[in-house]
Amino acid sequence: MVAALALAVNHIACNENRHTVVAPKKVPIDNVPNVKKPETSTGFSSVDYTRHIEKIKNKIPNENFSIIIEKPFVVIGDESTATLRQLSKQTIRWAVDMLKQDYFEKDPAEIIDIWLFKDDQSYKKYTRKIFNDTPGTPFGYFSREHNALIMNIATGGGTLVHEIVHPFMSANFPECPAWFNEGLASLYEQCREDKGHISGLTNWRLAGLQDDIKANKLPSFEWLTHTTDNEFYRGDNYGQARYLCYYLQQKQMLIRFYHEFRKNCTQDPSGYETLKKVLGGKDMSAFRKRWENFVLKLTFP
Repeated sequence: MVAALALAVNHIACNENRHTVVAPKKVPIDNVPNVKKPETSTGFSSVDYTRHIEKIKNKIPNENFSIIIEKPFVVIGDESTATLRQLSKQTIRWAVDMLKQDYFEKDPAEIIDIWLFKDDQSYKKYTRKIFNDTPGTPFGYFSREHNALIMNIATGGGTLVHEIVHPFMSANFPECPAWFNEGLASLYEQCREDKGHISGLTNWRLAGLQDDIKANKLPSFEWLTHTTDNEFYRGDNYGQARYLCYYLQQKQMLIRFYHEFRKNCTQDPSGYETLKKVLGGKDMSAFRKRWENFVLKLTFP
């Protein structure tokens, strides 16, 4: 995971390249009892947001920018206020509500800014002008230095939804290893709402993963789940992590896996033993064959 972002309310597809409306499909959703409704309140008062916005105003050039509050974020963009509200409601609020419903109870510990620039020219210009930075991706990224998500929203909302996962994961499951943090986030690079839940779809990462499976290049799931952050980010591991999460979603196991992993992370910091438990067996070689056959049958687009 365009300037006037038009999305269907009930069926949303988002990836790093575009937003599209897709025909509804019935995707299995985890049957988790007593799932809480998303909370709309945050730990920050209106005064906190007002003070935060005053600081933001000092960063904005003397040009046409709008600022709105979309809790727990502040959204800034070089669009009209009406367009920015539409973007915020249909992508940011939607993603936050869906993610909190199935996964996250706590909001991020800080107010985080989301900068939405209307096109590539604007994105590059203001990233240099406001942050003194040169983006390494045409889509968007998270800046730890500025505690901000910085997006070229013309490329679609997939990267934005991906990046929204991370501050919520940090607040709710700070011990989460990179493989699952990035696997879950990248799952929602292309997504939609199905039966009131967020549901990941196949995306552009599929082709490379299928090539690696055919070439027998993938590491074991034991290795993947035990990677350090440095090991995970050094390799091309996103596809394997994403489509492990996709498999769990399709088999109605993903939400259960997240909650059991978080609960048992002290005893199982990698998540590997929890994964075996949720899958219902210890023979991970046999599972890998099933998973590979499953992935090879997937298609995108």
